[in-house]
Amino acid sequence: MRVENAESGRIADALLIVDDEPDMVRLLKRTLEPDLGCEAKTALSGEEALAVLENAPIDLVLLDVKMPGMDGLEALERIRRDHPWLTVVMMTAHGSIELAVEAIKMGAYDFITKPFDHEALVWHLTKALERSRLLRQNRVLQQRVQQRQAFGNIVGKSVKMERVFEAVQMVAKTDVTVLITGESGTGKDLLARAIHDLSERQAEQFVAVNCPAVPENILESELFGYRRGAFTHAVQNRIGLFQEAHRGTLFLDEIGDITTTIQTKLLRVLQTKEIKPLGDTKSIRVDVRLVASTNRNLPEKIQRGEFREDLFYRLNVLPIELPPLRERREDIFLLVDHFLEKHCRELRRSPKQISPMLMELFFRWPWEGNVRELENIIMRGVLLAPGDEIGVEHVGLQGKLPERHCLVENSSHLPEYREAKEEVLKRFHENYLEKILSATQGNVTQAARLCGLERQGLQQVMRRYGIQPEKYRGDSSGS
Repeated sequence: MRVENAESGRIADALLIVDDEPDMVRLLKRTLEPDLGCEAKTALSGEEALAVLENAPIDLVLLDVKMPGMDGLEALERIRRDHPWLTVVMMTAHGSIELAVEAIKMGAYDFITKPFDHEALVWHLTKALERSRLLRQNRVLQQRVQQRQAFGNIVGKSVKMERVFEAVQMVAKTDVTVLITGESGTGKDLLARAIHDLSERQAEQFVAVNCPAVPENILESELFGYRRGAFTHAVQNRIGLFQEAHRGTLFLDEIGDITTTIQTKLLRVLQTKEIKPLGDTKSIRVDVRLVASTNRNLPEKIQRGEFREDLFYRLNVLPIELPPLRERREDIFLLVDHFLEKHCRELRRSPKQISPMLMELFFRWPWEGNVRELENIIMRGVLLAPGDEIGVEHVGLQGKLPERHCLVENSSHLPEYREAKEEVLKRFHENYLEKILSATQGNVTQAARLCGLERQGLQQVMRRYGIQPEKYRGDSSGS
């Protein structure tokens, strides 16, 4: 574990010293740690060094060339293969400069000769650590760009969506099967694509199939392919989607709607990693990462005998649930801004905004169609609103306003957009917190657990809107 530099507050760099002479290793560790401000680990052989690299974060390797067993050049080759971002500085005696040159050709950053001047050694290693920091910063920036691109169309900052993003980042780098659950219109297809884009398979194919849209007799041949003559009109061989997604990701959208016949064949593929095209006698091995989604309650379908339990457990290795829009209403403003910008650009319309009255309606709407329904309404408004403001009359929602719909009594003085937005938020929080605190008799800890917030986060919201838990407490007390 890396140590923290008390003066700077940052995590210290980690150096690995590799030499077969124990006295040399101890001397280097004792002198380099304070002079470089780093944490130094040691290894007495190439094999031991590789083991350290597998179990600890290292920024720089100081590696001796001449060692018994696995020498420095062989260790360097393994390091470059398994840890290509790692900076390596070689140590060599006077008589083996040619080996040092060979090491540079193999990817070492620098070399230093023995016996070495300590100040010169510190200078060389300082430069090497600067390179390591730049590479590390570059990788972090690349990862952030990659994440922004992967999540670019998935908008949300609510607690529930942050948990979804965390789960995706955690699972993306693995190869396990993922089951995404959620109502229609929540964006399960976008999440599946994000998992692929953040995975090691991102350069390969992402193949998606909407299972309910393909008839059963065709879905089987689409997934597994077929050989010429397998059935009528099969006049030539055709590869299936599993082969098309080889080394990539196959996304089976709404897998809960497939028949038990296809379920059995999918289970076999998950178990054996092999497929058998229709009409073929030989199996074909495939390397595919499977992501599936469903808006169905699969445990209920299992109880009714409509879904195989063994397939469910194969799919449900790492489940991710996308919340419906009505459970993350705080994201509505972000989504509105996102869709306005997107569709004004794509439809070549001037920038528009939502009227306060329509925004309040959005905030109270049940959103049975979830994010997809909101996007369709925004697109309709962008197309039909003649001016810069989209109102209820432009999206076909006249007469559907809830009670207490007006932010102002008349239109002679419309509030500014931010003022109207804050008023809607205030009403929402007062109404929501009143219900949840009443249900828990003012117990803040229990209320936080029910609404999915941290206790401190809920208290912060309550303070902002002047909500006192004491008024909801009966004879019992809560905290």
